Formats: sequence, C-alpha cells, structure tokens
Amino acid sequence: MATIWFLLILLCLLMYVVLDGYDLGIGIASLIEPDATCRHEMVEQVAQAWDGNETWLVLLGVCLWAGFPAAFGAMLPHAYLPEIVMLFGLIVRGVSVEMASQAHPAPRWEKAFGVGSLTAALAQGVAVATLTAQLGVVHGAFSGSPFGAISWFSALSAVTVVCGYLALGYAYTKWKAIGQLRARAGRRGTVCAGVASLLAAICLLEVGSTATPLSLHGPARIIAFAGLLLFALAGVVMSVMTLRPSSQYDGIPFVGLVTAVVALVIALVVARYPVLASPHLTLANTAAPSGTLAFLAVGIGLNVPLILFYNWFAHHAFRGKAPANHLSNGTAGGAR
Repeated sequence: MATIWFLLILLCLLMYVVLDGYDLGIGIASLIEPDATCRHEMVEQVAQAWDGNETWLVLLGVCLWAGFPAAFGAMLPHAYLPEIVMLFGLIVRGVSVEMASQAHPAPRWEKAFGVGSLTAALAQGVAVATLTAQLGVVHGAFSGSPFGAISWFSALSAVTVVCGYLALGYAYTKWKAIGQLRARAGRRGTVCAGVASLLAAICLLEVGSTATPLSLHGPARIIAFAGLLLFALAGVVMSVMTLRPSSQYDGIPFVGLVTAVVALVIALVVARYPVLASPHLTLANTAAPSGTLAFLAVGIGLNVPLILFYNWFAHHAFRGKAPANHLSNGTAGGAR
C-alpha cells in the first residue's frame, strides 16, 4: 500500500512540475521581455489555467503529510525557509496575474507577476535539494537547523529548476503565441533548454557528493536508469530541433520537454527507491498504517479524476493560438 501511495505522490509531483512549471517559466520570462504587448500576452497565457495547475501542489502536500507523516515531519522543518518564501512568491504571483489580466495596462502588477514567479521557482529548487541532505531526526522529531536546506547543492538545484521552468515556459509560449512573441520564445527557449540540460547533468554528477547519493546497484536498476536518461535526452533533442522559429511544429517542443522532465524524475526515483530523504527515511519506516492509507486513498482517489478533468477542460477551452489583439483585450483572463 505504501508503494501505491508513493506512486500517487509521484503523479502529483509530475503534474505540478509540468503544468505549474510552464506557468512559472512564463512569469520568469516576462521579466526579460522588453515589449509591453508581448508581456501582456504572456500574462494572459498564464491567466487561463494557473489556478488549476497549482492544485497539484496542494494535493502533493496533503498526500505526503497523510501517507508518510514521519518523512513529512522531518523534511518540512528542514525546508521551512524556502517553503515560506515559495508560498509568498505564489501568493504574489496569483494576485498579480489576476490584477494584470483585468486591469491592463498594469506594468507594476506584471513586474510583481514576474518577481513572484522567479522567487517561487528559486525556492522550489532549494526545497528539492532537501531530499539530498542529511536530516537530523531524534525520536521521530526534526532536530536540525532551519537553515539546513541552504547549501552549494541547493543553489545549483535552484538555478537548474529556474532554467528548466524557463524552457517549459518558452516552449509553451511558442505553442500558443503568434508573430514576434512566438519567434522570441523559439530562440530563447532553445538556449534555455540547452542550459537546463547541462545544469541537470551537473546535478546528476554532483548528487554523489551529497548525503543521499544515487543507488545504482544491480543490472536491472542500471538499465532502467540509463534507459530513462536516454528518453530524457531524446526529449531535449526533439525540443531543441523544433524550438527554432523556422520550425512549424509548435507543439512538439513542449511535448519533448515534458517527456524529458517526466523521464528524468522517474530516473531519479528509480535510483533512490525506497529512500525518501536521508538514508534512514524510507517508504517502509515512514508510511502511515495500511488501514489509514486505504481510507485516505478513497478520498484522494475521488479527487484526482476531478482535478485531471478541470486541467483538461481549462486547457481545452483555450486550445489553439490566440491572436495578439484578442489577448491584449484581456478576454482570455476575463472569460474564465
């Protein structure tokens, strides 16, 4: 039952990284977009579905708290600082994207939207590095420093997450935009995808020097890990080849990057299973009782299809490319 619950957590994580990842990436990209009309188009792209995308973060936290309370109780205090910063950034972004969408022109709200997105992405990168740290746990309670999540590896992780989100954001923008914004997204997305891939490779090499290095014992695990990395590489190559403005396959770059992200995350899970955080926090010794997991699975299981449907409907309702003049009138945000 613990493994099934862990797969549910993995689903929530992947959905959040992919969906809110492109949202945050668009927000970060808006900070370096010089054209006011293009910036507003980017805000409207996020205004269409950002609230549904963030639902997966809430569900992820609930699933981790309910399914693995011992791990949750150790990891949360260790990463209090980046988590508080992340929540603050998400709140600022949520308010600003609605204000910028409804009260155009609103350059200050657009700036707040970008800063909130960057802040949240950096904080998430630092929080993710918590999974590689040695957590101090005494009698089931966290006993370390609240600043323990800050390290050289957390800084590397933060920059990697930002670049990865930027690549997703530009790929999604190329898919949805037209004209000048589409061309800029293609050119910048190509660079971001390459830089993100390089940083991800460095993270994989450097994770061996952390408290929880990758465990690749056994031929089956090695083959699975290598195969998933090849899938990730193929996704990146496919994206880079089609992100060029001259390429007419506008949806392929986003699909390729999603493939790369999913394959990379699953590869890390394969290389760490069954460890959740520090070496002594595993699925077996941190899971809630089987009866509790079975009871909670009913409630969570009923909500997952509803959230999936909402995500599908929000993106389906605004499918295709929206003309720039349509976006600039704020109708995309106001139609929600």
